[in-house]
Amino acid sequence: MGRQREETGFATQQDALDRLTKLYDERRNTPRDQAELKRRLGKQRFGEHAASWITRQRHYADGSVRTVHQLLQSQILPALGSRRLYTFTPTVIDDFIMSMEERNVGLATQQNAFDTLKKILLDARRKGAIPEDPFDGVIAPGYIPRPVTIPTLDEIHALKDAASDGLRLLIDLMSGCGHRNGEAYAANIERVVADDVYRITEQIDGVKRTPSRLKHRKAGEFREVPLPSVVRESLLTYAKKYGADSHGYLLRTQRSPYWAHTTLQYQWSAARKRAGITRKLNPYSLRHYFASNCLSKGIPITDVAEWMGHKNIIMTFKIYRHLMPASIGRAAKALNESL
Repeated sequence: MGRQREETGFATQQDALDRLTKLYDERRNTPRDQAELKRRLGKQRFGEHAASWITRQRHYADGSVRTVHQLLQSQILPALGSRRLYTFTPTVIDDFIMSMEERNVGLATQQNAFDTLKKILLDARRKGAIPEDPFDGVIAPGYIPRPVTIPTLDEIHALKDAASDGLRLLIDLMSGCGHRNGEAYAANIERVVADDVYRITEQIDGVKRTPSRLKHRKAGEFREVPLPSVVRESLLTYAKKYGADSHGYLLRTQRSPYWAHTTLQYQWSAARKRAGITRKLNPYSLRHYFASNCLSKGIPITDVAEWMGHKNIIMTFKIYRHLMPASIGRAAKALNESL
């Protein structure tokens, strides 16, 4: 017993046996070549690992997958595709960012490419392919959103007067409820879950013309948004006039059960011309109108971010902070009322 304590530092022989048993189990359950597997993964080319990584992102909507592929092909793979994973360091990442700056790549694209690269490399690091954090001390590209163009209420009314019934419904959903384009294509009378609530459950892929999960949401997830009475009446009127399919969908074309980006682009361009609008408004401007309308009425930005389906409030704040009323002055007046 005394010798056992002296050699191992365990208080009793049973403690020593328990420790030896644990070590044996760990060795038995751990592959002998685990270190070799990490070394082999570390020698893998970035392009090969990126291809494997994207197939595992089952929570990505089809549009998000296309965006990632585009960023990989246009920005990341030409510069880093052949590099072995274990060689990625903060210097390599800094050089990549500088190369985009030298090529005058837009700041939004720089940030998206950086975010994609970071997700892929951190996945490789978790698997043991990269020994040190390659982003330690790296300053991410600074994205300064371009000023958004917000249509006036008169412009929205002019567009609706010049629009087809389908486009008029889409304009109401985007400006009144904050829908994205694809979410508006999926207009559905059964999603009116209360007189003042609309449930957004999916989007229509604007390229494939097929239902798809919501952006930044897993399959089956949804979000609920306020339903102004004007928008509710627009949905009911359209459903009464044209009917819905067996699943409640409203917007369709002669050739397809769903709208697509080409449908919207054609109809938007025609309506904008008929309305005599010369400003560079696009359908997404309607979402900006929704955000502006909410924030100008004092609705908390946290609620606006949730209704618009943003991944986090940071993006909402970056884009729309300048639309918020002066919060300090408003707070001072509110506090004064209680003093």
